[in-house]
Amino acid sequence: MTTSLQRVLTTLGHQEPDRTPLFLFTTMHGARELGLSIQEYFSRAEHVVEGQMRLLEKYRSDCLYPFFYASLELEAFGGDTLFIENGPPNAGRPIIHRSEDIDQLEPPSVAKAVCLFRVLETIGQLKARVGDTVPIIGVVMSPFSLPVMQMGFDHYIELIYEQPARFSRLMAINEAFCVEWANAQLAAGATAICFFDPVSSTTNIPRDLYLKTGQPSAMRTLKRINGPTATHLASGRGLGIVADIAATGTAVLGVSALEDLALLKDAARNKLTLLGSLNGVEMRRWTADEAEAEVKRAIAKAGRGGGFILADNHGEIPWQVPDDVLLAIRDAVDRWGRYPLNWIA
Repeated sequence: MTTSLQRVLTTLGHQEPDRTPLFLFTTMHGARELGLSIQEYFSRAEHVVEGQMRLLEKYRSDCLYPFFYASLELEAFGGDTLFIENGPPNAGRPIIHRSEDIDQLEPPSVAKAVCLFRVLETIGQLKARVGDTVPIIGVVMSPFSLPVMQMGFDHYIELIYEQPARFSRLMAINEAFCVEWANAQLAAGATAICFFDPVSSTTNIPRDLYLKTGQPSAMRTLKRINGPTATHLASGRGLGIVADIAATGTAVLGVSALEDLALLKDAARNKLTLLGSLNGVEMRRWTADEAEAEVKRAIAKAGRGGGFILADNHGEIPWQVPDDVLLAIRDAVDRWGRYPLNWIA
């Protein structure tokens, strides 16, 4: 019997596995399974481990996703997190109030950050449960995108254009932290690292600015991470920079529902495996039939020849997406994702 890890490795090799791999990035749904608030759920590693294992059995996804929430990294820098009842936790106030604060900023020690240790505990316990049968996906924020939480998007853009020396120092700090954090997750048992980099998307900045800023940072960072990486633009557009992202050394690109998946597959062929592209926002309102149609459409556009993992387009399925939709997605992959895909005209 093919394991999830074998299935994923085959498609990463741009070959056809037994069926299209499915990554259901359910982070908060584990709280619902355990009858806990989202804040309480993320307060202990044991909660997240139990939630992830229950979701794995329920939805039969091809990965485990011990991601807590993005602002966990801000907490490591001394910031805080705002919790809400029915959505992802959000970053609190920025830790960089003036650009001059960057001059004294230092990367936090992963080993001393209690908030990060909960994630490492989660990864280790999941690894003990599944061994090498199911990929465990660790997560880091890219050094280039983390400043949106550290100082706010508007002040960050001003920093990029107006204070190149301080921008370079901030990148050096964030790169050192990102590498340590990624490698700690790999050492704990993660199979690969998802490198969230939404600011690099052409939705947010022009390509020429990415080539001067985000891409060099990604190149410096990814080569120091001791395992495979997947770059995710968090629903941002990336068609115009597919080759540029491939040049950073990443293996996978998380793609947007806003772009043509067939064009993305052509651009990425034999360079990157695509991850996506189900619309997580629209997913909240899908019927089972609509879910099946969307799965079928995505596989038809990108499934042939491997190099495609079906997932949502943002890297986190909203709390409001109901079980029947997720189960319909799972059933549709079983029905339409079996190789060879002879049903495709």
